[in-house]
Formats: sequence, C-alpha cells, structure tokens
Amino acid sequence: MSAPSPARPAPPARPEAADESRWAALIEALDPAAKVRLLTGASLWALHGEPRLGLHPVVTSDGPQGVRGTGEVPGETGLLAPAPSATGATWDTELAERLGRVFAAEARRKNVDVVLAPLVNLQRTPVAGRHFECLSEDPLLSGALGAALVRGLQDEGVAACLKHFVANDSETDRTRYRARIDPRTLREVYLAPFERVLAEAGPWSVMGAYSGLDDGTESAPVLEHRRILRGVLKDEWGYDGAVISDWAAARTTAATAVAGLDLVMPGPDGPWGDALVEAVRRGEVDEAVVDDKVLRLMRLATRVGKLTEPWAPGEQPPPLPAAPAPAPAGEADFAVLREVLTRGTVLLRDERAMLPLDAHRLNRVALIGPNAVDAYLQGGGSAYVPAVRTVGYAEGLRAALPEGVELTVHRGGSSRRHAPFVDPARLTGLRAAYLDGNGTPLGEEVRRTGDWGAFGVPDGTADVVLTGRITLAEPGDHLLEFGCAGRFTVSLDGEPVHTGEDDRGVELILESGHHHPETHRRTVRVGADPVHLDLRIDLRVVDADGYGRFVTAHVRHLPPGPGVEDEIAGAVAAARAADVAVVVVGTNEEVESEGWDRPDLELTPQQHRLVRAVAAANPRTVVVVNAGAPVLLPWAGEVPALLWAWLPGQEAGHALADVLFGRAEPSGRLPWTLPARAEDVPVPDAVPVDGDLDYREGLHIGHRGYDRAGTEPAFPFGHGLGWTTWSYDRVEAHGASTPADFTFGPAPADPAPAGPVLADGDGPRITVTLTNTGPRTGREVVQAYLDAPDGATDDPVRVLAGFAVAEVPAGGTATVVLTLPRRVFQSWDEEHRCWRTPTGRRRLRVGRSSRDLRLMLDLDPYFAPDLD
Repeated sequence: MSAPSPARPAPPARPEAADESRWAALIEALDPAAKVRLLTGASLWALHGEPRLGLHPVVTSDGPQGVRGTGEVPGETGLLAPAPSATGATWDTELAERLGRVFAAEARRKNVDVVLAPLVNLQRTPVAGRHFECLSEDPLLSGALGAALVRGLQDEGVAACLKHFVANDSETDRTRYRARIDPRTLREVYLAPFERVLAEAGPWSVMGAYSGLDDGTESAPVLEHRRILRGVLKDEWGYDGAVISDWAAARTTAATAVAGLDLVMPGPDGPWGDALVEAVRRGEVDEAVVDDKVLRLMRLATRVGKLTEPWAPGEQPPPLPAAPAPAPAGEADFAVLREVLTRGTVLLRDERAMLPLDAHRLNRVALIGPNAVDAYLQGGGSAYVPAVRTVGYAEGLRAALPEGVELTVHRGGSSRRHAPFVDPARLTGLRAAYLDGNGTPLGEEVRRTGDWGAFGVPDGTADVVLTGRITLAEPGDHLLEFGCAGRFTVSLDGEPVHTGEDDRGVELILESGHHHPETHRRTVRVGADPVHLDLRIDLRVVDADGYGRFVTAHVRHLPPGPGVEDEIAGAVAAARAADVAVVVVGTNEEVESEGWDRPDLELTPQQHRLVRAVAAANPRTVVVVNAGAPVLLPWAGEVPALLWAWLPGQEAGHALADVLFGRAEPSGRLPWTLPARAEDVPVPDAVPVDGDLDYREGLHIGHRGYDRAGTEPAFPFGHGLGWTTWSYDRVEAHGASTPADFTFGPAPADPAPAGPVLADGDGPRITVTLTNTGPRTGREVVQAYLDAPDGATDDPVRVLAGFAVAEVPAGGTATVVLTLPRRVFQSWDEEHRCWRTPTGRRRLRVGRSSRDLRLMLDLDPYFAPDLD
C-alpha cells in the first residue's frame, strides 16, 4: 500500500472571509491560461497543483463500497463494505456516520482527499444497473443516510462528492438520455435527497451527471443546465463547494462553464483547456466565472488540508498539516463492516420462529446454492474494490459451528450466463506482441491467464496480437467463449471465429464494455485423445481519453461435467440428510453492474427449481438472497425462513453466521419494495424513447406507486422481522417549539429563499411509545408516514415523514422521538417558485412498515390552519 497521508482535523464549514479575499487576490494575479489549467484534472484521479496559490494536488477516488485508491500501487487492496443498499436497509444514521469515518481513514491511508460517494439517486426502477449503489427508493431515507455518510467522511477531513446530480437513475443510454420531469416531481422527489444532504451535512463537492434534464423550463445536458446547476444548486441553495463532472461527462466548453460546472474530470485532456481560454478571450465566458471556479477549488483544497502558503515554482513546497497517520485497516474496521451487514440483513419471513438456530443442537448443516459457492460480494463497475480479505459463506459458517458439526457444501447448478475464465493450466501463453501502426514490434510479454486486459500499453502501440495454445483433455463437450472490446479478430487453428468492429473509445469504459464484452461460443467435442487448439487474437488498441489506452480479451472454458439436474439432485440428497439446509441464491456481476440495466427481475430458472426441491426435502430450510436489487421470489411462501443478505462485502460469511446462530439480530428493513409480480412494478424499465426518458409516474415511485395502484407487494417498503415482537402503544405530537409555530395554510407566494430549508429541527416532534413483547432484546425501526391532505388527489397516498431506531430489552418499554422535517408537509408551487403548506386535515400513521401501520394521529388539534 502507499504511505498513508496524515490525518487532518475537520476544518470549518466555510473558510474565513479574510482568507477568501486573500485567495481572490492570488487568483487575480494569474493569467487566464494558468487559471483554466487548474480546472481540468492532471490525470485520471488527481487535480493540478499551483505553487503561486499554495495549492497542492487534490486526489479523488471511487467509491460507494470502499475507497479503491488511484491504482498507482500494484496489487493494492482495501476495505470492501456492503453495498450501499445494505446501508440503506439499516435505517441507522449513526451507523452510517461511523461507516463514513471508516471510509475516511481508508482514504487517508491511500492519500485520497475526495471520495466519490455517496450516491443519493433514487431506485426509480428495480431493474436499474446501479440499484445496489443507491441507498433507497425513498427521498427522505436516502437523504438522511446520505447526510450521515457525508458527516462521517468530512468530520475526518476527507471530502465527500455527492452524486449524481440529478436524475441519473438508470444505465440504459445513461450518457445520452434526457430525463423529462415535471417541476414538482423534480423538487419533491429527485432533488429532495440532495437538498437534505446539503442542508444537514454540507458536502464539499457535488458530481454532475452524464444525463440530460428537461424540467419544463430548460432542456439540456445536466452539465449545461443553467437553471439546475447555477440557479438551484448554487444560487437558491447557496452551495459554495465545487461541482465536478462525472468522468468524461463534459462535452462542451462555454456551455458547461457558464452553467455552473467547476472541474472537468478526468484529465489531462477535456473540452476546456485552450478552448476555454479562447472562450474567455472572445467574451463567451467572463473571466470572473473562471475565478469563481478556482476559488471553489481552493475552498475544497483547504477543507481537505491541501492548501498552504504559496511557494515559488521550482522551490520545495511547504509541508502539509501534520497529524498522526491512521492505523492500518484491521479488526476494528472489519467489525464496523460486519455490523452494517448484520443490521442491514432483512428477515423477510420466519414461520414457526425457526430462526435463530441453536448451533449446539445441530449435527449436520447443508450449505447449498450457486451463491453459496461463489458469493456475489460487490456490484460491478466503478464501485469495484479489490478486497483486503473476503470471508465466504462456507468459511464463516465453519468458523461459527461447534467442533463436530458437519458442514456440507453443494452448488446445485450454476447460475452464470458465461463460462468461467479458462484454467491457466490449460494455456500455453498467452504471448502478447505490441505493434506500432506499421506492424513493427515494440515489445512483448507472456501472461498465463484467460482474463487478459491491459491499460497503459507501450507508447506508439496500435495493435496487440495474442497467441497461445489451449489444451482440452477430458472426453466430452467443451464450451469455449471469447470476448473482446473494440476492433478484433479471434482465430482458432488459423480460422477466424469471432470479429468485432466497434470503433468507440471512452464509451466502452462508461458502458462497462471492457469488463463485460459480448462473447462468441464454440463447442468442441473431445474423444479419447486431447485436443490442442492454436489461439490468435488480433486487437486494435482502444483510446479511452483520460482513462488511457487499452485492450481487453476474455478466454473462457467450461469442461464436461454433471448437468444442472444432477447437481440439484445431489443438493437435495444433502439437504435431506441435514438438520438444516441453508440455500443461497442470487445474482452476480453478469447481472447487476454499472453500464447496463437488467432486462427483468428473474433469477435463473434452475435457482427456482433448486429452492423448491430443497424446501420439499427438508422442512427446516433457510433461503438467503444474495442480491443488491429486487428479484422475484415466487416460492417465498413455501420456505419457512427467508433472509435478504444484499451484496455483502468482505465480511459475508461472518455476518451470515452471526445472524443464523443468533449472535446478532437481523434488524434490517427493506429500503425498497419487493414486488410479487413484474407487472406490479410502478416503473418496470428505464428505456429512453428517441433519447427521452419520461418520468411519467411523477411523485409515485416505489412504495408510493404501490399505494396509488392498490397492489400488494411480496414484501412492502420498510418491512423486516427480527428476534422479537412489538406493541405500539401511543403516539403524541409536541409541535415545532409551540403548536402555533407550525401552521397549515397558504404560504406567501415568495420566491424560494436562498439555502435549503428542511432541517429536522423545524418541524413537529412526534413521540412513539412501544413495548418489546418478545423474549429477546431487539432493535426496532419506528416509521412515520404522512397521509396526503384531504382532497389532494394527485398527491401520494402517504409519504415517509420520519423514522428512528430503538433498542429495547425483552419486556421493556421505550419512548422514541421523531422530529419531522417541515419539508414533508410542503409541496412545490412552480408558478410562484416557492414551497407551500397545503390546507386540509393531515394524518400521521406510525408502524413497522409502509403497510403495517399501527397508530394514527390526527394533526388538526395540534396544528390548526392559519388563514390570516
């Protein structure tokens, strides 16, 4: 690993005015070219420094599941947290803040100043490729947890980069589509989590999205959208941080500069540079606009400890603020990741109180399923982190079971679309020859792997030729797969079998085509004698702009073996012989990833057959779903116990053992709605039509859409069981500071005030008294939902208005306080561009989920309309 940078104390939210006046004078002394140079990255992850400003390079890194680093240290690993959807399932802001602190320490170890997280886009459709990276389908829950993650990072002096502003909620044509959203929906749904995070945590940077936006007043790419970037974010909300482009999202010069974009990433190339200097010279962009961008960069730098006194070019720069370096990642960090996962694990069903299991009363446990053998630990795409360690499900259960308890493991059939990468033992080579445009060799190397990719090919390389030999020895049918990116030809024994003519560049990165290329399949039958195949792959180097130049080639192989039905039969036999069967099903990186949306919500058919067969063979069957986003579970009512374990990160096995054997309660609650049928989903897909993605459902996404349609989900938003039961005894309202301070009635038709106004402290306080009526200590997530005003037919039936977590011993009673933000009582009036508090009776309902509401409070006696 790289040497850790020093810990930095958290600076004030905004630098002193005197400092900024001094910075402005330093900026003014620079010529336009020197200023503009600072506004495009120096490399894939770092920004430029400038001695005359005292500016040291600021370094960024993905991501939401852990801090990957810049890739400069070969073989560098890092902490791999559960996917953000698992954090969403905790409904626990204190725990999310602690996770942010873990990320901050990891960032300092890797010399990272800005972590490109959290992502508070909403889970508009369950098929969205980055669904697992989002926190929730609900704007209030997403905003609250996003703010907590930002606080955890920034309290330790590491910047958060809140993303992706705004309405970049799906992957299909994500760099080109234009989201068409009416102003009220935009304000109350898609801007709402960003507004809350800005109000509560003040992120030091915000990432602008790839996509476009048509809000009825302006239609443009988000990075060119003046009303949304400058008008709402900077002017109305008073945001003083830096707006960073998503990687390679900026495509124009003057339009992005005047709209409010501050920093273009990655570098060193991009649409600004000399073109922006020329735009300033021609008067298309005022130099004061450029100065403001540099000032915002300096604010970011001082907040992360990368601004010192200026120094002369060529001289030694002043040292950065010194502080103790963070300790190496270790058990304390692993414990936080494990806690996030156990508290996020959702117990969907537990008939006959089968769970938790008493490990000391077991003789044999059967661990079954494709994901039991090959767990899907993290989502694909930019969030990927090479884990410092991974604890698989079998390893975790073995460590937790008493000595003498037998654990058997059976796959029960593959769930993968692709064959695995070829075993290196079957390969002779691959030898790579690097050639210039004339075919002249520039160098070569040998790598014995089927996952062959190279970034940073030698300068001048135009083509790469891979050659080697594949040996197929076992009698039977062998499946070969070949996948490459860009322009290529794959040949076997001199015969071309697969070609590609894709001339795209950076798009292959943005759409994950380099990680998941389309493949060609060929079946080779082997008799008594081995078959040797000469392989040649001709690859044209892909130029991906700031990402570098690369080639990709995948060689996959599936040898003859037992069929799916034979594997299922073996798993059923193991289940029948066991005291308990644990079946792990789910998705994998072929299904859930950045770069594309899923075609449907289905698991593979063989997984459905496996679950039903095992459950029929053993009445003590626990099914564990290893997936980040919803999948259909048609057999959910047929199994006695059902857990949702997310994309679990590095501590997967330990956390599952904790839950199964009662060391920790699975206290998660669904942060999204699990559908019973695909046709019930309010937004079934996100496929643009002629470049437009119409958010026609308006305010009614997620659980709101189910309520409006009156459909019954498999499991509702907020659902989750535990090791105990609960009685909801009483709910009371206590006003803002006094009841008269919180009024219902027409709001003045004034323009929206500067700065977001929705802090938790400016609404009524609600107290809920509940009793733990079960035999064990438990954690409960108390949820409050606000009904629509009487007569408001276009409003959601109800919205999440607040939540709180309580831990109560068996038989104990607790009173939980929920402070509801004023914003949940308001609606956006686009005509006057202001928030209004509608008239009409308001009822608040409190309970365990959006469909299990046990108490009702009529707010009229507490908050009478003020019609003066």
